[in-house]
Amino acid sequence: MTRTVLITGASKGIGLACAQRFAALGDNVVVTYNTTPPPDGFASIRCDVTSVADVDAAFAFAEERFGPVQVLVSNAGLTNDGLLLRMNEQAFTSVIDANLTAAYRVAKRATQGMLRARAGRMIFMSSVVGLLGSAGQANYAASKAGLVGLARSLARELGSRSITVNVVAPGPVATDMTAALGEKRLAELTDAVPLGRMATPQEIAGAVVFLASDDAAYITGAVIPVDGGLGMGH
Repeated sequence: MTRTVLITGASKGIGLACAQRFAALGDNVVVTYNTTPPPDGFASIRCDVTSVADVDAAFAFAEERFGPVQVLVSNAGLTNDGLLLRMNEQAFTSVIDANLTAAYRVAKRATQGMLRARAGRMIFMSSVVGLLGSAGQANYAASKAGLVGLARSLARELGSRSITVNVVAPGPVATDMTAALGEKRLAELTDAVPLGRMATPQEIAGAVVFLASDDAAYITGAVIPVDGGLGMGH
């Protein structure tokens, strides 16, 4: 069955890999972006996930083109790193808004159609940092940890309507963002990973696609680590 899939922040990296995997399955995929459009071939719309109006417009676009959203992947996010004593309040709250409050916004909008259909899948993109913490990333780690509480609360609220809500927690992933860190920092990251390497975006997308599949129909409120063993035990 062809589904309508909406993925936020999907112009590159993990989001784009997810879009490509769902499209390969034959699903109708709508991707949102903030600054750089995705490659040709995807239905796309600019969406600032910190704006309720933009979120509503993105869902309206998907619904008009393909029908109600059946799979939501809340992937959009940002970082603004800094040690606590140097982190001003705007740097903290802006990351919470883009990473955590935005997930609330898109989940609330997706729930409308999913409740009517009595079915749906939501997947939130967290991070191993949300479970382990990371010096200089108090804002980012807090936002990613918050997604776990949000997802598990929604899993309890919506489970009776056959709507599942799960979290994927990647470790270091080979993307444009990590490539900019430099060889020394990349070596430090991979040295900490038991598998000794970073993940590819496609490996993260594999977990997302699984959670949206029929095989995962009895999984909800779960946190799926795709981190090479970095966060094991958490």
